[in-house]
Amino acid sequence: MNSRVLVVDLDGTLIRSDMLFESFWAAFARRWTVPFQSLVALRQGRAALKARLSALGPVEVASLPYNEAVLAYVRRWRELGGRTALVTASDQNLAERVARHLGVFDEVHGSDGALNLKGGNKAEFLVGRFGSGGFDYIGDAEADMPVWAVSGRAIVVEGAAGLGARVSATGREVERLEGGSVSAKLYLKEIRPHQWLKNLLVFLPMLAAHRFDPATLGLAALTFAAFSLIASSVYVLNDLLDLAADRAHPRKRNRPFASGALPIAHGTVMAPLLLLAGFALAAPLGWHTLAVLLGYFLLTTVYSLYLKRRIVVDIVALAALYTVRIVAGGVAAGIPLSVWLLAFSVFFFLSLAAVKRQAELVDQIAAGKTATAGRGYLSDDLPMVEMMAVSAGYVSVLVMALYLNSPAVAELYNQPTALWGICMVLLYWISRMVMLTHRGQMHDDPVVFAARDGMSLVSAAIILAFAVAGVLL
Repeated sequence: MNSRVLVVDLDGTLIRSDMLFESFWAAFARRWTVPFQSLVALRQGRAALKARLSALGPVEVASLPYNEAVLAYVRRWRELGGRTALVTASDQNLAERVARHLGVFDEVHGSDGALNLKGGNKAEFLVGRFGSGGFDYIGDAEADMPVWAVSGRAIVVEGAAGLGARVSATGREVERLEGGSVSAKLYLKEIRPHQWLKNLLVFLPMLAAHRFDPATLGLAALTFAAFSLIASSVYVLNDLLDLAADRAHPRKRNRPFASGALPIAHGTVMAPLLLLAGFALAAPLGWHTLAVLLGYFLLTTVYSLYLKRRIVVDIVALAALYTVRIVAGGVAAGIPLSVWLLAFSVFFFLSLAAVKRQAELVDQIAAGKTATAGRGYLSDDLPMVEMMAVSAGYVSVLVMALYLNSPAVAELYNQPTALWGICMVLLYWISRMVMLTHRGQMHDDPVVFAARDGMSLVSAAIILAFAVAGVLL
């Protein structure tokens, strides 16, 4: 039996995350005033901030991204008869909840609202409790150097390059555990460039008006780039607010922040930087375009904080977010938007938004759950959502059919009759999307699914062929 106590850190060591940021985003997802409350609490120190956030936003400790290598080490230590202690700078309440969930610690110590149990404070506390050299310590950061200096043995969770070597240079006995590394691919995955396909909608007003001059194309391209950066900022923000729900989802739990592969502290910086970059890029487009982009960001923020948990209105909000992209393209290029285009867009994207919710409900039923995590829908709502998807899609095709009889079409197309083929293809495509979703074969996002689906690409090619035929024949 080892006479020394095994002391384990929490943030970045036992979990691949940080409880300060976990509790902040958990609280922010429930109350939009949390950032302001956090600033007030921070005036009393970091320990007070941690205590306040712990009270405001209970973190789902069961779904945290635990480091299995560290957990296995702790369990082996206990099997050999050794004592273990969880000692962390995180708030005492959160530390106790983690310890109760895991059931592998004999004692738990965390920050108490006054003392921030980190660095020198933690080293002093541990020496007072176990004596100098009376404990082995598992940590992961530069802040743990004072603790390792008074430990019997240093166990380093390798993350920061060269940390283990720096600890060895102090004369400590060092053992290394796997901590994982952060690669550029993870940041690229988080900003989701594949989702930028949706932003191609900014080109639709230009295409609908047959405006293909270089100036219009340049304005649309700049709008696309700015929208993509702002949209990526929104994706980061949404993932941070949705951590608990994503970790309960069969596929979304593998996202960089939810899985712990990417520190959520980095996301807290990424979101505002991407947002500022997007608005800076859009500045030459004028204040009208900036106003549309700001409206998009505000609507997505309200959606992330509130609307996505409300039935039906969440679907309407998603449809509006798609349509705003078209509005931005029209405003930036100075192209008036027709009522026909807006009406078609609203119903078509309402259908896609309903398909998105339909897919979540199908997954929920397959998993044997009665309610969707982070959403307001129940399993019994599936038939109604399917009906919304089909009916909204068919109405969008009806709007297009009525548009084909309008005088505007005769002015833009030499052979408007060819455009009726587009209506037939859309009827097929919408029906197929709903059917595939009903069978559980749909991706979380129908737009991403369509971009990778062979039949959807064939349908898009046929629609393009009918449109070209209408112009050239």
